Order: sequence, then structure tokens, then C-alpha cells
Amino acid sequence: MASNRPAQPTSFPPNDTQTFGYAYGKDEGPWEEWNPTEDSIRPLRGRHRVSKQRGGGLARSSTVLGVGVIAAVGAGGMATAAPGKPPVSISLPDLSSVTQSAKALISDGGSSTPKGSTTPLTSAGVTSADAAQGNKDAGEALRARIILQAESQQDQVDKAAQAAAESAAATKAVALAAQQKDDAEAKVVAAKKKADEDAKQKAEAARLAELAKSYSLPTSSYTLTSRFGDAGSMWSSGYHTGLDFAAPTGTLIKAIHSGTITEAGWAGSYGYRTILTLEDGTELWFCHQSSISVSVGQKVATGDVIGRVGATGNVTGPHLHLEVHPGGGSAIDPMAWLHSKGLNP
Repeated sequence: MASNRPAQPTSFPPNDTQTFGYAYGKDEGPWEEWNPTEDSIRPLRGRHRVSKQRGGGLARSSTVLGVGVIAAVGAGGMATAAPGKPPVSISLPDLSSVTQSAKALISDGGSSTPKGSTTPLTSAGVTSADAAQGNKDAGEALRARIILQAESQQDQVDKAAQAAAESAAATKAVALAAQQKDDAEAKVVAAKKKADEDAKQKAEAARLAELAKSYSLPTSSYTLTSRFGDAGSMWSSGYHTGLDFAAPTGTLIKAIHSGTITEAGWAGSYGYRTILTLEDGTELWFCHQSSISVSVGQKVATGDVIGRVGATGNVTGPHLHLEVHPGGGSAIDPMAWLHSKGLNP
């Protein structure tokens, strides 16, 4: 049977076997390992498309080899097939031309409008108001309406914030004014209260000063020792019931206020005691005297001498023991009573 294989050349360059991958004159020869890459097997895009396989699975394109055909691009741009097959010429498209073609297809988009043209893509959806504002393009008109709506909403937000700020400022101003008014009123009330207290104090001081003119301390050249309420076993009641004026024996004792002598004599643990009853019924007891200078029923005035300091009765030394009995009842603190009369022992 005649072979369809073309006549083989009688001589090849020394590297033909390496270039084409087989030696002529043999059915099979040594094959080099083929490592396909993403770029080498990527299908061509754009206008150079791969036809669908038909029939026995062979592609009709002259640039794609069918099943079972192993192709490789050699240094000379030739593809080699299995032994017994003539070399197939493969022409690779210029990628730059493919890129330009794709860009042209994308830029054309089926329209003749050139890039950068001011001709609107469509005027659908353009209202008369948009047209009046100079917007003839639907996209621009929509963009303008969106911007206008956003600005309107922002204006509303700004107005609401401004109104809230003004309301808060007004409320704060009202509260501040009310606080200032309250503070002013409080200051006025405090000033009036202080003025009233000062006036009362001055009036009381004047009254006591005037009252002191009619009262007198019971003795002079004294030292205050035991006070009212002091506890101790020296007193039968368990605590001190008067105010002691320690002074040398014989020191004069005077009437604190005008009144009547209701008792004058010995009184046990009180020693010699004189009781002066005032007009309001208050009894003043002068105890431990060394001598008595008045008698019962005698009227005395403030500052009159009624006796002398002594150490009679239950004592540890010479002193005047003074007690105050309002209405003839229980004893109270003589110091407080003397203060109420304008006297400060």
C-alpha cells in the first residue's frame, strides 16, 4: 500500500532531532517531556474563537490540533506531530491586535456615539423640570434629583438641630434666670434674717445693759471654784447645787437685786445663810457667811451689804455659796441666771 507520507529529506541540520522531537526514517523516536502552562493552553479570545468539536472529536480550526495530536511551538514557529505526519504550520495572532479589537468592541457597544461625546445616552425619564434646569440626560437628571433630595434632607436635619439647640439654650437661660432670681431672693432673706438677728442682739444687749444697772454681783475680789452640777461626795445631794465665789474671810456680800430678807440665821451644812426674795418670787441663798448684816423682813436695794464671806457649815475654805431658786422651788444654775440679768461673773 502506498504511503501518504511525503518524501523525507535526506539530510537535516544536526539539531533537527532536538528541534522536531523525532528522527526521520524511524516509526517512533524519543519524545521530549511537554509541560503545558496556563498561557500555552489558554484559548484565544475575541474574534479568534474555537469551533465546537464535531464528528470524531477533531476541531475544524486550522490553529487547533485534534485529539491525539501533540503540538509544540518550535523555535521556527512550526508545530510537529507524531511520526509519519507532516509538520503543521501554526500562526499565532498578534495579541496587541486582539487587545485593540476587544477594546474596539467594548467601546463601540453597538453605538456610533464617539468616546467623550456630549450626546446623551437617552432622554427617557427626563421631566420638564429637569429640562428647564438644563438636564437633558436621564442619568444626570436622576443625579441632580438625588443631590437635591439629599440637600433638602440635610437642610431639615440642620434646621432641626438648630431648633433643638435654640430650645436647649432658651431652657438653660430660663433655668439660669430662675436660679439667679432664687439666689437673689435667698440673699435678701439671709440679709434680712441677719439684720433681724443683729437688731435682736443689739436690743438684748441694750436691755441687759439697762437691766444690769439694777443688778449687781454678790461680792468682789473672788475666784470661781465649784460650779452648778459638779459631782462629789462633799454634797449631800451628790452634786453641787450652787456657784462658789472663793474670797478671803470678811469680804463684803451685797444684795444682787432689790427685795425682802425672808431668812437670816444658821442653816446646818449651809452655815450662816441669808435668803433674799425678789419681787418675782425668786429666792437668792447666800451661804457660809462669817456674819449677817440684815434681819428678816428688811427691804434692801441693789448693792446693799447683807453679810460677809466666811467658812461656816460644811466647807473646806472661806467662800460664798450662791443658790438661785425661782419661785422658791428647786435650784437652777446661778451662772445662767446671772447672765440673764446682764451680769458676767
